[in-house]
Formats: sequence, C-alpha cells, structure tokens
Amino acid sequence: MEGIRTAFVTGASSGIGWSLAHRLAARGVEVVLFARRAEHLEALAGEIRAGGGKARVMPGDVRDTAALIAAVQRADDELGGLDLVVANAGVGSEKWSGRLRWEDIEPTITVNVAGTAATLTAVLPRMVERGRGHLVGISSLAGFRGLPRNAAYSASKAFVSTFLEALRVDLRGTGVYVTDVQPGFVRTPMTARNTFRMPFLLDVEEAVDEIVRGIEKRQGVVAFPAPMVAAVRAGRLLPNALWDRAAARARGKRPRG
Repeated sequence: MEGIRTAFVTGASSGIGWSLAHRLAARGVEVVLFARRAEHLEALAGEIRAGGGKARVMPGDVRDTAALIAAVQRADDELGGLDLVVANAGVGSEKWSGRLRWEDIEPTITVNVAGTAATLTAVLPRMVERGRGHLVGISSLAGFRGLPRNAAYSASKAFVSTFLEALRVDLRGTGVYVTDVQPGFVRTPMTARNTFRMPFLLDVEEAVDEIVRGIEKRQGVVAFPAPMVAAVRAGRLLPNALWDRAAARARGKRPRG
C-alpha cells in the first residue's frame, strides 16, 4: 500500500479488525494489534508471521482511554511514526428505549465514542507535524437515522461519522487523510447475536475488500453495500412523521412486562 508501512488497528481480535490487519500485513504493512483478548491477538500475529508479515501485539481495552492513548503513542515511537491508525473497536446491543438505563448504554458510548475519539487523536498532532498519515474510523450506516431498539448504537455511530467529517475538513492540505467507513451488515461475531433480519449481509472478507480499496484511494467515505446505502440515504430524506411510522413497523410490537 503506497505510503503505508505501519498501522495500528483496534478491535483486532475478531471480525473486521482481524481480517483487515491480516490483509494489511499481507501487503507489507507492519501491524500493531490492539484488543482485550491477548490470546486471540497472539494467534493472529502467529498467522501473520507465518505468512512472512510483521505484527506486534499490544493487549488493552479501549475503555481505558489513557492506556489506549499511551499504547498508540508507544507504537508511534517504536515504529518511527505510524502511517495508518484504524479505530475499529466497537460494541452494540438492542433494547427498547422505554427500558433504557444509563448502565445499558454506557458500554456503547465508552467504546464507540470515547474509545474511537481517543484512538484517532492519540498521535494526530504528530501526524500533522510530520505532514503524513491516514486516520480510519469504522462507523455504520446505522448512524444515518435513529433505529428502533438501537438508540445508543445509532447515536454513537452518528458521532463517529460527524467527527470524522470534521477531521477531514480541518485536515485538508496537511498531508493527513481521513476515511469514514460506513458498513451495512457484516457477518462478524457481533452481528451473530442479532435476532432480526439483516438484509444484504456481507461476509467479512467482502467488507475488507471495500475498506482496503477505500484506504488505497484515500476516499473520504467508504459506504457499502450499494443497495443498503441507497436505502438508508433515501430514508434520511423522509419526513420525521413518515420515518417514525416506518421505523415503528420495523420495530414490531412493544415488549410486554
């Protein structure tokens, strides 16, 4: 990948993070793997090294933002400057809003908002000073509108997209590129828990194909799959009254008890 020799990837122990790190390493990028499950990271690093690639393992939790920032900065120091930082770690859960409590949504906000922002800004001033770098955040098409039973998740991903957009505008001309990845449904351990129908569900390798192409082209936004993108963009144009009725039908009956 032109201009990218080192990368830091959060949430690398499974799903998109695992596959993206593997793909980057196969293209000659030295990857730093960050996630809570050290044994999974070691397994991935072993696969990468067996294939002739380079990988470093840094176990950690994005919820501990101070430790996360220190880890990104340490990787930046040890590798002579990170070229790519990917804020991939994310969580989500379904719950009807009439039963939401802070403790239900705190993990989603802490990981998807605070963890993502900490990852993306950990070495941002250094990248600007060097005049090179690429920041990638994994948001979601779920951030286009508030989805039923997903108040915290939709809001957290809307934050990520808006944050990345503002970074992209501010950093124009600095040599630091910003990419907002907006996937639809991707077959990962996180989506495996979903109990609802997931239209246009993609395998993780298909999603990583899209992400890698977007990074290579330095695209500002990488949204996929196309049919889902068209549907959510159309939904964004609906008046609130129509959206509320359509979303309520999708939600189904109000839970009892």
